[in-house]
Amino acid sequence: MVNIASTFGRSGTHDFILLRASALILASYAVFMIAWLVCNPGLTYETWVGFFGHVGVKVYTLLALTGLLIHAWIGIWQVLTDYVKNALLRGAVQYVVVLALIVYWFTGLFVLWGV
Repeated sequence: MVNIASTFGRSGTHDFILLRASALILASYAVFMIAWLVCNPGLTYETWVGFFGHVGVKVYTLLALTGLLIHAWIGIWQVLTDYVKNALLRGAVQYVVVLALIVYWFTGLFVLWGV
């Protein structure tokens, strides 16, 4: 089996499983947030702070953010390998995307746990 260094998973099957798992996490988080918003129509800043102050919500949100970044990385990698044939350009774009995803994750971490 050939392993490609720029893939997130170890193989195509592993990437497939990661995509499906992250999609399930994101879908469940979306349903959770929509249900919470429907059940709490009068939102205030204090309500949001109280909601995101719970450790379970913080962990679930961080899990959803991590799932989103895994999903985005695998998707971008697949699109770039299909459509960008120049290896140098593809590597540069992948580097920028990975850097942006890392910055997004740490920003989410600091914002989320700063509450």
